[in-house]
Amino acid sequence: METPENERFRDSIGTINEEGKRAWVYPKKPNGKYYDYRKWVSYGLLIFLISAPFIKINGNQFLLFNVLERRFNIFGAPFWPQDFHLFVISMLIGVIFITLFTVAFGRIFCGWICPQTIFMEMVFRRIEYWIEGDRGKQIRLNKQPWNAEKIRKRILKWTIFFIISFLIANIFLAYLIESDVLLRYIIDGPFQHVSTLISLLIFTAVFYFVFAWFREQVCIIACPYGRLQGVLLDSKSIVVAYDYKRGEKEEGRAKFKKNEDRPSTGKGDCIDCFQCVHVCPTGIDIRNGTQLECVNCTACIDACDHMMESVNLPKGLIRYASEDNIAKKAKFKFTPRLKGYSAVLVILTGVLLGMSFLRNDVEANILRLPGQLYERKNDNIISNVYTYKLVNKTTAEIKDVRFELMSHKGKIELVTHKNFNVPKQGIAEGTLFIEINGAALNGDSDRLKIGVYSNDKLIETTITAFLGPRSYR
Repeated sequence: METPENERFRDSIGTINEEGKRAWVYPKKPNGKYYDYRKWVSYGLLIFLISAPFIKINGNQFLLFNVLERRFNIFGAPFWPQDFHLFVISMLIGVIFITLFTVAFGRIFCGWICPQTIFMEMVFRRIEYWIEGDRGKQIRLNKQPWNAEKIRKRILKWTIFFIISFLIANIFLAYLIESDVLLRYIIDGPFQHVSTLISLLIFTAVFYFVFAWFREQVCIIACPYGRLQGVLLDSKSIVVAYDYKRGEKEEGRAKFKKNEDRPSTGKGDCIDCFQCVHVCPTGIDIRNGTQLECVNCTACIDACDHMMESVNLPKGLIRYASEDNIAKKAKFKFTPRLKGYSAVLVILTGVLLGMSFLRNDVEANILRLPGQLYERKNDNIISNVYTYKLVNKTTAEIKDVRFELMSHKGKIELVTHKNFNVPKQGIAEGTLFIEINGAALNGDSDRLKIGVYSNDKLIETTITAFLGPRSYR
Protein backbone atom coordinates (compact mmCIF):
# COMPACT_ATOMS: atom_id res chain seq x y z
CA MET A 1 0.00 0.00 0.00
CA GLU A 2 1.38 3.41 -0.93
CA THR A 3 2.46 5.63 1.94
CA PRO A 4 0.41 8.86 2.26
CA GLU A 5 2.30 11.97 1.17
CA ASN A 6 2.19 13.57 4.65
CA GLU A 7 3.68 10.43 6.22
CA ARG A 8 6.61 9.87 3.83
CA PHE A 9 8.87 12.00 5.99
CA ARG A 10 8.93 9.13 8.50
CA ASP A 11 10.62 6.84 5.97
CA SER A 12 13.92 8.78 6.08
CA ILE A 13 15.70 11.47 8.02
CA GLY A 14 15.29 15.10 7.12
CA THR A 15 18.75 15.54 5.63
CA ILE A 16 18.47 12.76 3.04
CA ASN A 17 16.81 13.43 -0.33
CA GLU A 18 14.81 11.01 -2.48
CA GLU A 19 17.98 9.72 -4.17
CA GLY A 20 19.47 8.86 -0.77
CA LYS A 21 22.07 11.62 -0.95
CA ARG A 22 22.87 14.27 1.65
CA ALA A 23 20.47 17.18 1.49
CA TRP A 24 22.54 20.13 2.66
CA VAL A 25 20.71 22.29 5.18
CA TYR A 26 20.74 26.06 4.72
CA PRO A 27 18.87 27.33 7.79
CA LYS A 28 17.62 30.88 7.82
CA LYS A 29 19.19 33.07 10.48
CA PRO A 30 16.98 32.89 13.60
CA ASN A 31 15.69 35.99 15.29
CA GLY A 32 13.42 36.40 18.27
CA LYS A 33 12.96 36.18 22.01
CA TYR A 34 14.11 32.59 22.47
CA TYR A 35 17.10 33.08 20.20
CA ASP A 36 18.21 36.01 22.35
CA TYR A 37 17.86 33.88 25.48
CA ARG A 38 19.87 31.10 23.86
CA LYS A 39 22.63 33.56 22.94
CA TRP A 40 23.00 34.66 26.56
CA VAL A 41 23.06 31.06 27.79
CA SER A 42 25.43 29.94 25.02
CA TYR A 43 27.96 32.72 25.46
CA GLY A 44 27.89 32.24 29.23
CA LEU A 45 28.65 28.54 28.77
CA LEU A 46 31.35 29.33 26.20
CA ILE A 47 33.05 31.68 28.66
CA PHE A 48 32.88 28.95 31.29
CA LEU A 49 34.23 26.31 28.89
CA ILE A 50 37.17 28.48 27.85
CA SER A 51 38.04 29.74 31.33
CA ALA A 52 37.49 26.56 33.41
CA PRO A 53 40.92 24.98 32.68
CA PHE A 54 42.65 28.20 33.76
CA ILE A 55 40.76 28.69 37.04
CA LYS A 56 42.59 27.39 40.12
CA ILE A 57 41.08 26.53 43.51
CA ASN A 58 43.63 25.82 46.25
CA GLY A 59 46.19 25.27 43.53
CA ASN A 60 43.99 22.73 41.69
CA GLN A 61 42.71 23.24 38.18
CA PHE A 62 38.93 23.75 38.33
CA LEU A 63 38.25 20.95 35.80
CA LEU A 64 40.86 18.39 34.76
CA PHE A 65 40.43 15.04 33.02
CA ASN A 66 43.98 13.71 32.73
CA VAL A 67 43.22 10.14 31.62
CA LEU A 68 46.83 9.20 30.89
CA GLU A 69 48.08 10.07 34.38
CA ARG A 70 44.73 9.11 35.96
CA ARG A 71 44.29 12.50 37.62
CA PHE A 72 40.94 14.24 37.71
CA ASN A 73 39.80 17.53 39.23
CA ILE A 74 36.09 18.20 39.59
CA PHE A 75 35.24 21.76 40.69
CA GLY A 76 38.73 22.09 42.15
CA ALA A 77 38.61 18.84 44.16
CA PRO A 78 41.26 16.30 43.07
CA PHE A 79 40.20 12.72 42.38
CA TRP A 80 42.50 9.72 41.96
CA PRO A 81 41.96 6.15 40.71
CA GLN A 82 41.25 5.23 44.34
CA ASP A 83 38.18 7.50 44.09
CA PHE A 84 36.80 5.74 41.02
CA HIS A 85 33.63 4.76 42.91
CA LEU A 86 32.82 8.46 43.30
CA PHE A 87 33.31 8.97 39.58
CA VAL A 88 30.92 6.09 38.81
CA ILE A 89 28.26 7.56 41.12
CA SER A 90 28.75 10.98 39.49
CA MET A 91 28.19 9.45 36.05
CA LEU A 92 25.05 7.69 37.27
CA ILE A 93 23.77 11.00 38.66
CA GLY A 94 24.46 12.63 35.29
CA VAL A 95 22.57 9.90 33.41
CA ILE A 96 19.58 10.04 35.78
CA PHE A 97 19.54 13.86 35.65
CA ILE A 98 19.49 13.90 31.82
CA THR A 99 16.86 11.15 31.80
CA LEU A 100 14.69 13.12 34.22
CA PHE A 101 15.00 16.29 32.18
CA THR A 102 14.29 14.44 28.92
CA VAL A 103 11.14 12.82 30.32
CA ALA A 104 9.95 16.24 31.52
CA PHE A 105 11.23 18.61 28.81
CA GLY A 106 12.48 16.55 25.86
CA ARG A 107 15.81 17.42 24.21
CA ILE A 108 16.11 20.81 25.88
CA PHE A 109 19.72 19.88 26.76
CA CYS A 110 20.55 19.53 23.05
CA GLY A 111 19.12 22.88 22.06
CA TRP A 112 20.40 24.98 24.96
CA ILE A 113 23.44 23.36 26.62
CA CYS A 114 25.09 20.81 24.30
CA PRO A 115 28.57 22.04 23.19
CA GLN A 116 27.94 20.74 19.66
CA THR A 117 24.85 22.94 19.26
CA ILE A 118 26.45 25.95 20.93
CA PHE A 119 29.58 25.88 18.77
CA MET A 120 27.63 25.10 15.60
CA GLU A 121 24.81 27.62 15.96
CA MET A 122 26.41 30.40 17.98
CA VAL A 123 29.94 30.39 16.56
CA PHE A 124 30.40 28.67 13.20
CA ARG A 125 26.94 29.34 11.79
CA ARG A 126 27.10 33.04 12.74
CA ILE A 127 30.47 33.36 11.00
CA GLU A 128 28.89 31.74 7.96
CA TYR A 129 26.04 34.26 8.00
CA TRP A 130 28.59 37.08 8.27
CA ILE A 131 30.67 35.88 5.30
CA GLU A 132 28.12 34.26 2.95
CA GLY A 133 24.85 35.91 4.00
CA ASP A 134 21.51 34.42 4.99
CA ARG A 135 19.78 31.33 3.61
CA GLY A 136 18.99 32.66 0.11
CA LYS A 137 22.48 34.07 -0.47
CA GLN A 138 24.10 30.83 0.71
CA ILE A 139 22.00 28.77 -1.70
CA ARG A 140 22.85 31.08 -4.61
CA LEU A 141 26.55 31.06 -3.69
CA ASN A 142 26.58 27.27 -3.65
CA LYS A 143 24.96 27.08 -7.11
CA GLN A 144 27.14 29.69 -8.80
CA PRO A 145 30.39 28.69 -10.56
CA TRP A 146 33.75 28.99 -8.83
CA ASN A 147 34.41 32.64 -9.61
CA ALA A 148 36.50 35.15 -7.64
CA GLU A 149 33.68 35.95 -5.20
CA LYS A 150 32.95 32.31 -4.34
CA ILE A 151 36.64 31.41 -3.95
CA ARG A 152 37.28 34.44 -1.74
CA LYS A 153 34.31 33.77 0.55
CA ARG A 154 34.94 30.03 0.83
CA ILE A 155 38.67 30.39 1.56
CA LEU A 156 37.94 33.08 4.17
CA LYS A 157 35.29 30.90 5.81
CA TRP A 158 37.41 27.73 5.77
CA THR A 159 40.43 29.61 7.16
CA ILE A 160 38.45 31.09 10.06
CA PHE A 161 36.83 27.70 10.73
CA PHE A 162 40.28 26.08 10.90
CA ILE A 163 41.65 28.75 13.27
CA ILE A 164 38.65 28.40 15.60
CA SER A 165 38.92 24.58 15.45
CA PHE A 166 42.59 24.90 16.41
CA LEU A 167 41.71 27.13 19.38
CA ILE A 168 38.97 24.70 20.49
CA ALA A 169 41.48 21.84 20.27
CA ASN A 170 43.87 23.78 22.53
CA ILE A 171 41.12 24.37 25.08
CA PHE A 172 40.20 20.69 25.14
CA LEU A 173 43.87 19.78 25.43
CA ALA A 174 44.09 22.01 28.52
CA TYR A 175 41.38 19.85 30.10
CA LEU A 176 43.41 16.71 29.34
CA ILE A 177 47.03 17.62 30.16
CA GLU A 178 46.54 20.63 32.51
CA SER A 179 46.57 24.27 31.47
CA ASP A 180 49.99 24.99 33.02
CA VAL A 181 51.53 22.19 30.96
CA LEU A 182 49.84 23.47 27.80
CA LEU A 183 51.12 27.01 28.38
CA ARG A 184 54.63 25.66 28.99
CA TYR A 185 54.45 23.70 25.72
CA ILE A 186 53.36 26.87 23.88
CA ILE A 187 56.27 28.84 25.36
CA ASP A 188 58.74 26.05 24.54
CA GLY A 189 57.54 25.98 20.94
CA PRO A 190 55.50 23.33 19.11
CA PHE A 191 58.50 21.47 17.68
CA GLN A 192 59.84 20.78 21.17
CA HIS A 193 56.76 18.61 21.78
CA VAL A 194 56.02 16.99 18.42
CA SER A 195 53.77 14.22 19.78
CA THR A 196 51.55 16.81 21.48
CA LEU A 197 51.48 18.89 18.29
CA ILE A 198 50.36 15.86 16.27
CA SER A 199 47.60 15.14 18.78
CA LEU A 200 46.55 18.78 18.63
CA LEU A 201 46.34 18.72 14.84
CA ILE A 202 44.28 15.52 14.95
CA PHE A 203 41.84 17.18 17.37
CA THR A 204 41.75 20.25 15.10
CA ALA A 205 40.96 18.10 12.05
CA VAL A 206 38.14 16.35 13.92
CA PHE A 207 36.56 19.63 15.06
CA TYR A 208 36.95 21.15 11.59
CA PHE A 209 35.32 18.10 9.99
CA VAL A 210 32.41 18.21 12.45
CA PHE A 211 31.65 21.91 12.16
CA ALA A 212 32.51 22.49 8.50
CA TRP A 213 30.93 19.38 6.97
CA PHE A 214 29.32 16.83 9.33
CA ARG A 215 27.33 19.47 11.24
CA GLU A 216 23.76 18.48 12.13
CA GLN A 217 24.56 14.86 11.24
CA VAL A 218 26.26 14.61 14.66
CA CYS A 219 22.88 15.14 16.33
CA ILE A 220 21.01 12.90 13.89
CA ILE A 221 23.43 10.02 13.24
CA ALA A 222 26.30 10.02 15.73
CA CYS A 223 24.74 11.13 19.03
CA PRO A 224 22.94 8.29 20.85
CA TYR A 225 20.92 10.73 22.94
CA GLY A 226 18.53 11.41 20.06
CA ARG A 227 17.69 7.71 19.88
CA LEU A 228 16.76 7.73 23.57
CA GLN A 229 13.90 10.13 22.89
CA GLY A 230 11.76 7.31 21.59
CA VAL A 231 11.83 5.45 24.90
CA LEU A 232 11.97 8.45 27.25
CA LEU A 233 9.35 10.79 25.84
CA ASP A 234 5.65 10.30 26.45
CA SER A 235 2.47 12.28 25.84
CA LYS A 236 3.13 14.33 28.99
CA SER A 237 6.68 15.47 28.04
CA ILE A 238 6.99 19.16 27.23
CA VAL A 239 8.73 19.61 23.89
CA VAL A 240 8.81 22.13 21.05
CA ALA A 241 5.48 21.23 19.46
CA TYR A 242 3.12 22.42 16.72
CA ASP A 243 -0.47 22.97 17.86
CA TYR A 244 -2.17 21.00 15.09
CA LYS A 245 -5.60 21.55 16.64
CA ARG A 246 -5.29 25.27 16.14
CA GLY A 247 -3.10 25.14 13.05
CA GLU A 248 -5.28 22.77 11.02
CA LYS A 249 -8.87 23.24 12.31
CA GLU A 250 -11.54 21.91 9.89
CA GLU A 251 -10.08 22.98 6.54
CA GLY A 252 -6.37 22.53 7.22
CA ARG A 253 -3.49 24.87 6.45
CA ALA A 254 -3.82 27.60 3.86
CA LYS A 255 -1.90 30.61 2.60
CA PHE A 256 -2.84 33.91 4.17
CA LYS A 257 -5.05 36.23 2.14
CA LYS A 258 -5.34 39.91 2.92
CA ASN A 259 -8.64 41.06 4.41
CA GLU A 260 -9.79 37.45 4.71
CA ASP A 261 -12.19 36.51 7.52
CA ARG A 262 -10.13 33.45 8.34
CA PRO A 263 -12.12 32.14 11.36
CA SER A 264 -15.31 31.94 9.28
CA THR A 265 -13.61 29.90 6.54
CA GLY A 266 -12.66 27.10 8.94
CA LYS A 267 -9.00 27.34 7.90
CA GLY A 268 -6.30 26.72 10.47
CA ASP A 269 -4.01 29.44 11.81
CA CYS A 270 -1.02 27.93 10.00
CA ILE A 271 -0.53 30.07 6.90
CA ASP A 272 1.82 27.53 5.28
CA CYS A 273 4.67 30.04 5.04
CA PHE A 274 7.37 27.38 5.67
CA GLN A 275 9.34 29.79 7.86
CA CYS A 276 9.52 27.14 10.61
CA VAL A 277 11.06 24.74 8.06
CA HIS A 278 13.51 27.24 6.59
CA VAL A 279 14.86 28.26 10.01
CA CYS A 280 15.32 24.68 11.31
CA PRO A 281 19.04 23.74 11.67
CA THR A 282 18.25 20.04 11.09
CA GLY A 283 15.94 20.59 8.13
CA ILE A 284 12.69 19.14 9.52
CA ASP A 285 9.07 20.28 9.36
CA ILE A 286 7.95 20.57 12.99
CA ARG A 287 4.33 20.38 11.78
CA ASN A 288 4.86 16.65 11.21
CA GLY A 289 5.18 16.14 14.98
CA THR A 290 8.05 15.29 17.32
CA GLN A 291 10.91 13.80 15.31
CA LEU A 292 14.30 12.25 15.91
CA GLU A 293 16.11 15.23 14.35
CA CYS A 294 14.50 17.92 16.51
CA VAL A 295 16.93 19.33 19.09
CA ASN A 296 14.40 21.72 20.70
CA CYS A 297 16.39 24.77 19.67
CA THR A 298 13.21 26.97 19.55
CA ALA A 299 14.17 28.59 16.22
CA CYS A 300 10.80 27.53 14.77
CA ILE A 301 8.97 29.11 17.73
CA ASP A 302 10.57 32.50 17.05
CA ALA A 303 9.92 32.25 13.31
CA CYS A 304 6.27 31.24 13.77
CA ASP A 305 5.61 33.88 16.43
CA HIS A 306 6.97 36.54 14.07
CA MET A 307 4.67 35.40 11.25
CA MET A 308 1.63 35.18 13.54
CA GLU A 309 2.33 38.71 14.73
CA SER A 310 2.61 39.89 11.12
CA VAL A 311 -0.84 38.56 10.19
CA ASN A 312 -2.50 39.56 13.50
CA LEU A 313 -3.02 36.03 14.75
CA PRO A 314 -2.21 34.86 18.30
CA LYS A 315 1.33 33.72 18.92
CA GLY A 316 2.11 30.25 20.29
CA LEU A 317 1.10 28.13 17.30
CA ILE A 318 4.48 26.47 17.84
CA ARG A 319 5.43 26.47 21.50
CA TYR A 320 6.71 24.45 24.42
CA ALA A 321 3.85 22.03 25.05
CA SER A 322 3.05 18.35 25.59
CA GLU A 323 0.89 16.18 23.37
CA ASP A 324 -1.71 16.05 26.16
CA ASN A 325 -1.65 19.84 26.42
CA ILE A 326 -2.39 20.24 22.70
CA ALA A 327 -4.95 17.41 22.43
CA LYS A 328 -6.68 17.70 25.82
CA LYS A 329 -5.56 21.10 27.17
CA ALA A 330 -4.02 19.18 30.10
CA LYS A 331 -1.54 21.06 32.30
CA PHE A 332 1.90 19.74 33.20
CA LYS A 333 1.87 17.31 36.13
CA PHE A 334 4.63 15.80 38.21
CA THR A 335 3.89 12.21 37.21
CA PRO A 336 4.83 9.08 39.21
CA ARG A 337 7.51 8.43 36.60
CA LEU A 338 9.10 11.81 37.29
CA LYS A 339 8.78 11.28 41.02
CA GLY A 340 10.61 7.95 40.72
CA TYR A 341 13.50 9.45 38.75
CA SER A 342 13.65 12.37 41.20
CA ALA A 343 13.81 10.03 44.19
CA VAL A 344 16.67 8.05 42.65
CA LEU A 345 18.46 11.30 41.82
CA VAL A 346 18.11 12.61 45.38
CA ILE A 347 19.34 9.32 46.87
CA LEU A 348 22.39 9.11 44.58
CA THR A 349 23.23 12.78 45.20
CA GLY A 350 23.04 12.20 48.96
CA VAL A 351 25.29 9.15 48.67
CA LEU A 352 27.82 11.12 46.61
CA LEU A 353 27.87 14.04 49.05
CA GLY A 354 28.22 11.71 52.04
CA MET A 355 31.06 9.73 50.46
CA SER A 356 32.77 12.95 49.36
CA PHE A 357 32.77 14.30 52.93
CA LEU A 358 34.12 10.97 54.22
CA ARG A 359 36.81 10.88 51.55
CA ASN A 360 40.34 11.20 52.94
CA ASP A 361 43.01 13.48 51.55
CA VAL A 362 45.58 10.72 52.09
CA GLU A 363 45.20 7.16 50.84
CA ALA A 364 47.40 4.53 52.55
CA ASN A 365 47.94 0.93 51.45
CA ILE A 366 50.26 -1.48 53.26
CA LEU A 367 50.41 -4.98 51.75
CA ARG A 368 52.51 -8.03 52.54
CA LEU A 369 55.21 -8.69 49.97
CA PRO A 370 53.85 -11.48 47.71
CA GLY A 371 55.49 -14.88 48.12
CA GLN A 372 57.20 -14.01 51.39
CA LEU A 373 56.55 -15.92 54.66
CA TYR A 374 57.22 -14.67 58.16
CA GLU A 375 60.73 -14.63 59.68
CA ARG A 376 61.48 -15.83 63.22
CA LYS A 377 64.02 -13.73 65.12
CA ASN A 378 65.58 -13.77 68.58
CA ASP A 379 63.48 -13.28 71.72
CA ASN A 380 60.33 -14.77 70.11
CA ILE A 381 60.04 -11.94 67.55
CA ILE A 382 58.08 -12.60 64.33
CA SER A 383 58.80 -10.35 61.35
CA ASN A 384 56.83 -9.74 58.12
CA VAL A 385 57.94 -7.65 55.13
CA TYR A 386 55.51 -5.21 53.43
CA THR A 387 55.30 -2.68 50.65
CA TYR A 388 53.57 0.63 51.33
CA LYS A 389 52.03 3.23 49.06
CA LEU A 390 50.82 6.65 50.22
CA VAL A 391 48.80 8.86 47.86
CA ASN A 392 48.72 12.56 48.69
CA LYS A 393 45.57 14.09 47.10
CA THR A 394 46.24 17.59 48.42
CA THR A 395 48.25 20.49 46.99
CA ALA A 396 50.56 20.64 50.03
CA GLU A 397 53.52 18.40 50.79
CA ILE A 398 53.00 15.99 53.71
CA LYS A 399 56.12 16.10 55.85
CA ASP A 400 57.76 13.86 58.43
CA VAL A 401 55.54 10.83 57.79
CA ARG A 402 55.88 7.74 59.99
CA PHE A 403 53.92 4.54 60.72
CA GLU A 404 52.85 3.25 64.12
CA LEU A 405 51.12 0.05 65.23
CA MET A 406 47.76 0.79 66.88
CA SER A 407 46.36 -2.71 67.48
CA HIS A 408 49.43 -4.63 68.72
CA LYS A 409 52.65 -3.97 70.56
CA GLY A 410 55.57 -4.06 68.19
CA LYS A 411 57.62 -1.87 65.91
CA ILE A 412 57.70 -0.77 62.28
CA GLU A 413 61.03 -0.26 60.54
CA LEU A 414 61.41 1.35 57.12
CA VAL A 415 64.06 -0.13 54.83
CA THR A 416 65.64 3.17 53.81
CA HIS A 417 65.00 5.72 56.55
CA LYS A 418 62.79 6.45 59.51
CA ASN A 419 60.53 9.29 58.36
CA PHE A 420 59.80 10.59 54.86
CA ASN A 421 57.79 13.20 52.93
CA VAL A 422 54.99 12.75 50.39
CA PRO A 423 55.01 15.35 47.58
CA LYS A 424 51.88 17.34 46.79
CA GLN A 425 49.50 15.41 44.57
CA GLY A 426 52.13 12.70 44.53
CA ILE A 427 52.87 9.18 45.69
CA ALA A 428 55.42 7.77 48.13
CA GLU A 429 56.29 4.07 47.95
CA GLY A 430 58.70 1.82 49.77
CA THR A 431 59.29 -1.28 51.87
CA LEU A 432 58.98 -1.80 55.61
CA PHE A 433 59.21 -4.54 58.24
CA ILE A 434 56.73 -5.13 61.05
CA GLU A 435 58.02 -7.01 64.10
CA ILE A 436 55.71 -8.37 66.83
CA ASN A 437 56.39 -10.67 69.77
CA GLY A 438 54.83 -14.08 69.08
CA ALA A 439 53.07 -14.07 72.44
CA ALA A 440 50.98 -11.06 71.33
CA LEU A 441 49.60 -12.87 68.28
CA ASN A 442 46.14 -14.41 68.33
CA GLY A 443 46.67 -16.89 65.51
CA ASP A 444 48.57 -17.58 62.32
CA SER A 445 46.97 -14.57 60.59
CA ASP A 446 46.26 -11.41 62.60
CA ARG A 447 44.72 -8.16 61.43
CA LEU A 448 46.89 -5.16 62.20
CA LYS A 449 45.71 -1.59 62.47
CA ILE A 450 48.39 0.88 61.48
CA GLY A 451 48.33 4.65 61.95
CA VAL A 452 49.93 7.09 59.53
CA TYR A 453 51.30 10.18 61.27
CA SER A 454 52.58 13.50 59.95
CA ASN A 455 54.42 15.66 62.47
CA ASP A 456 52.95 13.43 65.20
CA LYS A 457 49.39 14.06 63.92
CA LEU A 458 47.29 11.07 62.88
CA ILE A 459 46.24 11.60 59.24
CA GLU A 460 45.10 8.12 58.18
CA THR A 461 44.67 4.53 59.35
CA THR A 462 44.87 1.30 57.39
CA ILE A 463 44.48 -2.43 57.98
CA THR A 464 46.82 -5.22 56.87
CA ALA A 465 47.42 -8.92 57.58
CA PHE A 466 50.26 -10.36 59.66
CA LEU A 467 51.38 -13.99 59.39
CA GLY A 468 52.81 -16.00 62.22
CA PRO A 469 53.45 -19.68 63.09
CA ARG A 470 50.44 -21.85 63.93
CA SER A 471 51.89 -22.70 67.34
CA TYR A 472 51.15 -19.16 68.51
CA ARG A 473 47.35 -19.47 68.25
